[in-house]
Amino acid sequence: MTNTTREGRQYVTTKEAEHISGLRRNYLTLLLREGKLEGFRPARDWFIYTDSLERFLASDRKPGPPQGSHRKKKEQKHSSASSPSD
Repeated sequence: MTNTTREGRQYVTTKEAEHISGLRRNYLTLLLREGKLEGFRPARDWFIYTDSLERFLASDRKPGPPQGSHRKKKEQKHSSASSPSD
């Protein structure tokens, strides 16, 4: 659900922007803090201008790593400790 400011700019919550863009809320708030997305924060939550989000999504961006690739696979090590024999 988009809302409109007094100046006529439409905006969405970060939760709505997450669903629209497929980007995580943490990443969206990082983009807002870095000035790569335009929005405002009247209290605790951020709001993102829809025109700014659309421009960002249309721009050429470097693709990130495949989802889940940042986690290292744990190799299971089986201890080969032998029990003392009598």
